[in-house]
Amino acid sequence: MADEPAAKPTRARGKKEAVPSVLRVTQVRSAIGTKPKHRGTLRALGLRGIGKTNDLPDRPEIRGMIARVPHLVEVQEVTP
Repeated sequence: MADEPAAKPTRARGKKEAVPSVLRVTQVRSAIGTKPKHRGTLRALGLRGIGKTNDLPDRPEIRGMIARVPHLVEVQEVTP
């Protein structure tokens, strides 16, 4: 057992590391007159008014929040 060579760390071949993508979310419509939950979702996304933009990580939680207010925001995928 002492004569066995040490195991080499395995590396995936041909696979690139996943680059975390970013979503650029811009508020395009006013939150006035919307439901309180929608206003809260905009605040959670970091948006405070029309024309304000926030760059957020592309994760299921963020996608879910955007799905709640698609009529108020515009989304672009940005590669860092």
